[in-house]
Amino acid sequence: MSAPRTGADNDRWFHPFAAGEPWAVEVTDAVDGWQHTSLRVATLPASGEVGHDLDGEEVVVVPLVGAVDVVVDGQTLGLRGRASVFAGPSDVAYVPAGRSLLLRAGAEGARVAVCGARVTDPTGGGRTPRVVTADETPVELRGAGSCSREVRGHGMPGTLPEAEQILVCEVVTPAAGWSSYPPHKHDSDRPGEESVLEEIYYFETQAVGDADAGRAPVTRGTERGDGLDPVGYQQVYGTDERAIDVLVEVSTGDVVLVPHGWHGPAMAAPDADLYYLNVMAGPGAERAWLICDDPAHGQVRESWTGQRVDPRLPMGATR
Repeated sequence: MSAPRTGADNDRWFHPFAAGEPWAVEVTDAVDGWQHTSLRVATLPASGEVGHDLDGEEVVVVPLVGAVDVVVDGQTLGLRGRASVFAGPSDVAYVPAGRSLLLRAGAEGARVAVCGARVTDPTGGGRTPRVVTADETPVELRGAGSCSREVRGHGMPGTLPEAEQILVCEVVTPAAGWSSYPPHKHDSDRPGEESVLEEIYYFETQAVGDADAGRAPVTRGTERGDGLDPVGYQQVYGTDERAIDVLVEVSTGDVVLVPHGWHGPAMAAPDADLYYLNVMAGPGAERAWLICDDPAHGQVRESWTGQRVDPRLPMGATR
C-alpha cells in the first residue's frame, strides 16, 4: 500500500496566484531547485504593453485571453487571440534567445503567458521568430470516458521543430474528468524510453455554464458576484529514492512545479472545467517528451478500450 498523500511539499512547489507587477505570475530559476524552465503571465488593459529581454532563454508566447501583438526587434507578430482558453487553440509565437520582446494587447485587453526554457546558445543560434497559427496546432483527444482530455500541441517537436529545448502544450479536461492519468514521470535519462524534463503546470478553471454566459475565467480572489470559485486538484508524488509530496486545490492563475516524480491526476471538479498550460525543458541534448507510467496505475489504459471519448471534447468546437 502506498503512503497517504499529505501535501507535505505544497509550500515549496505550489505557487498560488499572487497578482504581482508587471507579471501577475512569475516563475524563474530564482525558485530554489528550479533550473530549466520559466513562466511569466501578464494581464494587460486595452492597448497595454509589457517588455521582456530574453537573456539565455527561448520562449513561446501564448495568448490566454484576448489578442496580442509580439514586437521582436521591430518586427510585429500578430497573434489572433481567443475569448478564453476553453474556446479553442490560439495563435502562438516562438522567439529564440537573445531577442527583446514587447507584448501589446488589443482593444479588449489580454492575459498572455510567456513560456521560457534555458538554452545553451544565448544568441539563439540563427533561429528566427515565427507564428504557429491556431490552424497549424494539432488538437489530439486522448484517453476515454472519465479520463478524456484535449491536448493542443502548439510548442511540441512536431509543430515547432526548430526550437532548441522548449516544449509547450495545453490540456483541457471537462468537468468531473481526470487528466494526467495514469500518473507518469520524466525524470530519468533512458534513451528512447524516458527523458529528463522539468515541468510547469499553469491552471485556469471555468465554472460549468460560464462559457455559455460569456464569462472568461477569473483569478482566485476576484469578485464574480455569484459566490462561485471554480477549482480543480493536482497531485505530484515521488519514488522511494526521490521523495516529493504535493496535493493541492488549484484555480485560475495557480502554478504547480514538477521537478521530478510521478504527476497525476489533475482532476476537474464536477462543477468546473480544468485547463493547464505545460512548459517543459531539461538538460538533455535531445528535445523529446518521453514518459513512463506509474506501474501501479498504468493498467487503467486497458479500461479505455471500447469507451467513447467524452463528447464535450474538443471543447472549442462545442462551446
